[in-house]
Amino acid sequence: MVTIVTPTKLAPDGMVGVSELVDRFCSSTTKVIMARGCFDDTRGAVLVKNLAAKEPSALGLDTYSKQYYLCLAAAAATIKWIEAEKGLIITNHSLSVTFNGSFDHMNIDATSVQNLEIIEPMHSSLWGSNNKKRSLFHMLKTTRTVGGTRLLRANLLQPLKDIETINARLDCLDELMSNEQLFFGLSQALRKFPKETDKVLCHFCFKQKKVTSGVLVSDNSRKSQILISSIILLKTALDSLPLLSKVLKDASCYLLKNIYKSICENEKFASMRRRIGEVIDEDVLHARVPFVARTQQCFAVKAGIDGLLDIARRSFCDTSEAIYNLANKYREDFKLPNLKIPYNSRQGFYFSIPQKDIQGKPPKKFIQVIRHGNNIHCSSLELASLNVRNKSAAKECYIRTEFCLEALMESIREDVSVLTLLAEVLCLLDMMVNSFAHTISTKPVDKYTRPKFSYDGPLAIDSGRHPILENVHNEYVANNIFLSEASNMVVVTGPNMSGKSTYLQQICLVVILAQIGCYVPAHFATLRVVDRIFTRMGTMDSVESNSSTFMTEMKETAFILQNASHRSLIVVDELGRATSSSDGFAIAWSCCEHLLALRAYTIFATHMANLSELATIYPNVKTVHFDVEIKNKHMDFKFQLKDGPRNVAHYGLMLAGVAGLPSQVIESAKFITSKITEKEVERVQINFRQHHDIQMAYRVAQRLICLKYTNQDEHSIRQALHTLKDSCIQGGL
Repeated sequence: MVTIVTPTKLAPDGMVGVSELVDRFCSSTTKVIMARGCFDDTRGAVLVKNLAAKEPSALGLDTYSKQYYLCLAAAAATIKWIEAEKGLIITNHSLSVTFNGSFDHMNIDATSVQNLEIIEPMHSSLWGSNNKKRSLFHMLKTTRTVGGTRLLRANLLQPLKDIETINARLDCLDELMSNEQLFFGLSQALRKFPKETDKVLCHFCFKQKKVTSGVLVSDNSRKSQILISSIILLKTALDSLPLLSKVLKDASCYLLKNIYKSICENEKFASMRRRIGEVIDEDVLHARVPFVARTQQCFAVKAGIDGLLDIARRSFCDTSEAIYNLANKYREDFKLPNLKIPYNSRQGFYFSIPQKDIQGKPPKKFIQVIRHGNNIHCSSLELASLNVRNKSAAKECYIRTEFCLEALMESIREDVSVLTLLAEVLCLLDMMVNSFAHTISTKPVDKYTRPKFSYDGPLAIDSGRHPILENVHNEYVANNIFLSEASNMVVVTGPNMSGKSTYLQQICLVVILAQIGCYVPAHFATLRVVDRIFTRMGTMDSVESNSSTFMTEMKETAFILQNASHRSLIVVDELGRATSSSDGFAIAWSCCEHLLALRAYTIFATHMANLSELATIYPNVKTVHFDVEIKNKHMDFKFQLKDGPRNVAHYGLMLAGVAGLPSQVIESAKFITSKITEKEVERVQINFRQHHDIQMAYRVAQRLICLKYTNQDEHSIRQALHTLKDSCIQGGL
């Protein structure tokens, strides 16, 4: 999202409005201020052409360069910052570049992301330690890699719109769920790849800028260490490819077959592995334990390739051995059989002694004594001296190893585009297998189903459930929704706490799940591709923007009316309740009429009984309500959606009585509302008689649309048409 703010529009703290928005919606993001000259779209286009792994024609750069000049300007500034601040040079044809315009992905604004609890749950302080699981992202976050988690988050924020791509993912999910051997085989194969694979592969896209000898020596040794670790991780990843190839060989869906062809049958990976094997020792493995990882990095290159490296290794081994000999000496001298010699990257080697083994003060030889739980951590002058020599030898190993790897790194960078492809594939497989398939496999059989898609068909969900809340409540009540061109608005009524807001949220989350290529919690679902989701929910005011509840409500509604299209999905909860009843009703009614003319699929939840009269005037409006039973003057919520307006009379007065309002006030209110209700009923009946014929026509059209998209045979469709004709003649629709 790009927001243009005039220079004179300042936030209260003196920063521009964009900076305020970043603070509000991306509080964890670090902001960097760059000169206006860095945002050069012409230079951005040139850089993207040179650095992208794809051909410029495949990117559509010539087509979209003028349309996305802000995007290209931002790319130029980003690359400038990477080169200037990080001291890196990006290798040509090494970056995966795609234009993610609105034509490829659904747009969900920041307010809707918050209202629908897609990434983070609302009211986090109320849910305690289990809070995180109450968002869609954290429910699906069973990915193993950082890249897979990042891809999952990006998909939830920008679901797909291309039906072919969505169906390719769903076909893959079908095969994973029907073929246990493939599912568990892929799970096992993906575990063989290091969790940081996608991040490490990106290191080969960059080259360090040359610096003079002796400058930033400690920093250079750290960079050398990262480089060596990256080579080891790449070797481990390439060694994991044969198992992945074996599992994918017999896959039948297009997505997995394409992955097998582009990755497993790509000779460049085998060639790259051979080149690595010529330099890197075969016994070197990726390790997480600090000292083991350090040792592996020092001995990564085969012996005999560099004489100075062999000398540095000898010094490293000698000092390491001397440290362990010193520990043995202290065990005997001070009668400390349980003395240990752990290692961490910051402190180096140190002594760890159980407190129970030391009576009184520790021996005077020990320095830097600190208590850590049930142990005492300390060092000595001899150990400190050996640590310095050991670290110096390790640094020399890193630097000499980097020199040995320069030619290997250059040869790998020649094929860096295939590494980018491998990183993308591993992220996608991680999301499909460890997130989507794993989540569905943990649910009862037939609880999740594959959605069907069309560009112009209805949105129909049979027995849909809220994907997050059904994990919290064992007996979650399922509900249906049907929207089409002949019935594009549903007005939902019902008392407070009857389930209206949850129902609105449920429909949006089901649509999002479907459009990222995942099964949905429903018995059946067929959807029209949605280009944007808009929500108007909640009654919170905004102190930051100096807006009251009503002003916030109107700003969000204005944003919807100005940006919605006929392919949008709009959910509105209690519009107009933050002002007077007459003004609120007038605004709600007018907004409904505007959305009806727009033909967008809209679900409108309200307490305003008069809003149900829309259905008596506009035949493409349907009214439903949440069922509630009255037992001993108490409401028993069924959370079940039923056709027609609400069937609980004056539930507000009932709740007022329960809350403790005086009985004379309640009786007076009942008398007043009965007089108002009589007039309203007469007016509704007149409207119904006047618009009965056109309502019948729309009901017929709605059923014809359903038959248009049905999968039934010709005989069944003909029989359904005869039944529809008879019902129409008898007036039973």
